[in-house]
Amino acid sequence: MAYQVLARKYRPQRFADVAGQDHVTRTLQNALEQNRIAHGYIFSGHRGIGKTTIARILACALNCQNTIGSAARPTPEPCLVCDACTEIRAGNAVDVIEIDAATNRGIDEIRELRDAARYRPARDRFKIYILDEAHQITDAAFNALLKTLEEPPDHIVFMMATTEPENIPQTIRSRCQHFSFHAVKLDDILGELRGIVAHEGVLADEAALALLAEAGDGSMRDALSIMDQAIASAPVVDGKAQLSAAEIRELMGTVPNTVFEEILEAVARNDAATVLTTAGRLLDAGNSSSQIARQFVRYLRNCIVAKIASLTEESNTSDLLQISPDERRRAVRTALLFTEEELTRFLGVMLRTFDDLGFRQEQRLHLEMGLIKLVHLQRLLPVEEFLSQLPKPSGNPTPRTIPPPRPAIAGTSAPAASRPAPAPSRYETGGNTAGLPAKPSATASTSVTPSGLSSRPERSEVERPAFSSSSSSSATTATFEASSAMPVGRVEALQTRTEGALALAPEPHTPEAIAEQPVASVSAVPAISIVDEPAPIAIAATSEDYDPSWEGLASSDADPEATQPSTDAPQGEAGQLQAAAVEALFATKKHNSAAEQLDESTWTIANGEVRISTTLSKPLMATIFRPDVEAIIKAALRERGLTAVRLVFMPAAIDDKPKAPKKPRTGSAQAKALEHPTVQAAQRLFNAEVTNVFDLRKD
Repeated sequence: MAYQVLARKYRPQRFADVAGQDHVTRTLQNALEQNRIAHGYIFSGHRGIGKTTIARILACALNCQNTIGSAARPTPEPCLVCDACTEIRAGNAVDVIEIDAATNRGIDEIRELRDAARYRPARDRFKIYILDEAHQITDAAFNALLKTLEEPPDHIVFMMATTEPENIPQTIRSRCQHFSFHAVKLDDILGELRGIVAHEGVLADEAALALLAEAGDGSMRDALSIMDQAIASAPVVDGKAQLSAAEIRELMGTVPNTVFEEILEAVARNDAATVLTTAGRLLDAGNSSSQIARQFVRYLRNCIVAKIASLTEESNTSDLLQISPDERRRAVRTALLFTEEELTRFLGVMLRTFDDLGFRQEQRLHLEMGLIKLVHLQRLLPVEEFLSQLPKPSGNPTPRTIPPPRPAIAGTSAPAASRPAPAPSRYETGGNTAGLPAKPSATASTSVTPSGLSSRPERSEVERPAFSSSSSSSATTATFEASSAMPVGRVEALQTRTEGALALAPEPHTPEAIAEQPVASVSAVPAISIVDEPAPIAIAATSEDYDPSWEGLASSDADPEATQPSTDAPQGEAGQLQAAAVEALFATKKHNSAAEQLDESTWTIANGEVRISTTLSKPLMATIFRPDVEAIIKAALRERGLTAVRLVFMPAAIDDKPKAPKKPRTGSAQAKALEHPTVQAAQRLFNAEVTNVFDLRKD
């Protein structure tokens, strides 16, 4: 007789021989004993776990010529000696028809089956149809079989085996008894393999059998097929094949899990060089990147389960880990090196890496980058830990925005952390600046540290900005200098009410001269010089001299009206504010049309309102100047120091004098339109003028 592979040679012939499907075999034996036979069965589950085998055993039990309880058949198990059992085992029984539904899947084949089902069996009790891979039958063919399944003859039994039960129509499933098969456990596969190697006279240690059982991945047929191949390639010792784990691993092209343990130990040490060296050794040995990533994913999954189940090397038994005891101990050792969150992140990275390897050309590069990511992932902090390190809010219930860092001023002796942080000024240098009242102070300078930065070490005197001032008959100069280490922040300058013009003129002076002059508070960043020619200016930088309530107020000798807070900007600054708003809109790269219309508008600032007069109609104004555009304009005005204002968009008055057209902004939609030959031809033909251009592509 020709050689028969192990999967066929050791195929179960009785219900008791089926491993890992006790819930199915017990139910079927009880149904046979109680004579509760259904006319349709669906067996679904993983490949190679006994679906078709149990269908054949059930066919033998149904057509067995010996009755249940007799001396030849005391249990519902088939006797395996009668003619019916022998023919079914050999596959040549007339009344048991096994059909490959993957090939005979059309409506014509099912019609023939339906017509033949009307005839009674030739000899046996039932005519049985076993449809393997039943999910591949077409919907039309299932519909042709539907009526027969709903009202079958009493001599017909249908058995359908499938790995994809969801592809079988619900109308078919509702007319059959559905049995869902389980994947075979590792211990059950190991028990079967031990019995087979003993019967075959093969020498195999536990490590080799465990490796074969793991390779089966819950499928008994897969494990037997791999073992058959391993026996054929194993060396013969005293006439017997000898299986070893190393030879089986080499035969399957797998990587030992000790390598993954070594990689994760290097990851725990932040040793990227060892990780790359180990990966290179595996790739140079001929292992594919996809195979390495696949095994690494499985190993990380086992480590996560070991971590969640709180396993130890001594107590490492868990139904969730279907691996050998040695592999469970290895997974436990690796799990102790990391937290559950870290292992979960590792698994996510390797899953993405495995997906990338399926459609990438440089597979080695992507595998190495995925392994390097594991090293760097440990530097990430959980969100909870990061939030816990943030400074706690003060007892003041009023929410307050932390001001931007200001440069400290040289010449300080008091600790920076003991002083309150000054609030930022409302106006930048070059715009409208409001004066502060002077307060006498004997201290020439001190260090000012913003709130929230007191924990940082103070910079050296070289890194702090230095200032000097002098007084002469023609001018008083205040010069600020800083090293390159000073962070460039918001430029702010507050001055007393003086007469004359401002000019840039750096002129160093001594701190002694400053203490003799009237005091005003100044905050600045590197390289700013302020000159006031007619009246002298004194500079002070003490935090004690500063009161946040002075923001936006005039000096003490100013007019009473000037001491009131105001949101009105001088008319001379309307052009600067308008330019700032236009630049802010252009910077977004999404509101070019609104920016161009804003550039053509006329601005008037008074009574806390910014009145923007445009040539647009009211419907177009509502379309162009949407709420998001207004928010950008207001943000630009706040940066220029103009707060608490209201934007009022209105059409230009009818009696306004026509204005000379402005030169369009370089690169704007209007400039491009005016350069277009068609537009130029239309202007010449109709003696026309282009007034408004809307760029609807971006807005």
